[in-house]
Amino acid sequence: MGKSRKLVVTIAATVLAGAAGVGVAQASTTGHASGTAAASAPSSCRPANHIAKIAQDASSAGHSHYRVTLTAAPGYSSCKLAGSPSGVQFYNNGSRDGVTAKSYGTQTTAVTFGPGHPVHFDIQVPSTGKGAKADEARFTLMAPGGEIPGQSFAEGSFHVDAGTQIGPVQAGA
Repeated sequence: MGKSRKLVVTIAATVLAGAAGVGVAQASTTGHASGTAAASAPSSCRPANHIAKIAQDASSAGHSHYRVTLTAAPGYSSCKLAGSPSGVQFYNNGSRDGVTAKSYGTQTTAVTFGPGHPVHFDIQVPSTGKGAKADEARFTLMAPGGEIPGQSFAEGSFHVDAGTQIGPVQAGA
């Protein structure tokens, strides 16, 4: 994704987040590490307020795994995420791949995400040798109450294929 597109997406998401106030599911904030309320700090769960990277992870029998790690910068409030991201789409050099991913694992466990509390999820791809190259994943994060408005994206080199699955968000990088 080019720098100008990232800037436009960031600005648009920031404006929309400010104008909307609340979305389909309010990203529940948990306050700052000091324990004070973070009512005025933007939520780390909103797409414009975090960065996501994709890296190869350890393989398992018959599958390749890629870890998508989300981090938030200081100054944003913590929030709760639960389950696998929805609406996952894969791209290579700006062109969408036709692979549709399904979720796997427990979808109800909530984790805290925010500054100093990175989270990750797994992209599990069958090792068929027929996969397509990808360099970007776009997805919608889930809160315990439903979707968080907006589309997040992660970049990194990986492959996808029919049967790709997306694991639930877990605590830690």
